[in-house]
Amino acid sequence: MKISPYLNFDGRCEAAMRRYAEVLGGQIVAMMPYAGSPMADEGECDFPDGFAGKVMHACLQVGDQMIMGADAPPQYFEKPQGTSVSLHIDDPAEAERVFAALMEGESRITLPIQPTFWALRFGSGVDRFGTPWMINCSDPAVQA
Repeated sequence: MKISPYLNFDGRCEAAMRRYAEVLGGQIVAMMPYAGSPMADEGECDFPDGFAGKVMHACLQVGDQMIMGADAPPQYFEKPQGTSVSLHIDDPAEAERVFAALMEGESRITLPIQPTFWALRFGSGVDRFGTPWMINCSDPAVQA
């Protein structure tokens, strides 16, 4: 069994997934727009004008794991609450690089990346696309 986060965006899924692929070294393996989908062709999609080119489903492969996402139609979009995408990175310098890259631009850092009592580095924040992240570089001397 694998657990994969599924992220909903407010119309910026394509830009977010391309940025995450760049930062995390992943590959986008699917990026399907609402337009041209079987659901749209059969009139089953309830999306507003101008939404046809938005992303109905995207998959980003990072190593052997997947981050998926879509642009939620405005009437269904809700900002993420109470969850974060947590990345566990072995190297402190790489943890700092990833954190800095994800928090570039109009982000909100809730805890700057730094050593903690449980980790060599830990930081959290919400990126410019509205995704909450936690970056953790475990301290091998501390039992998890």
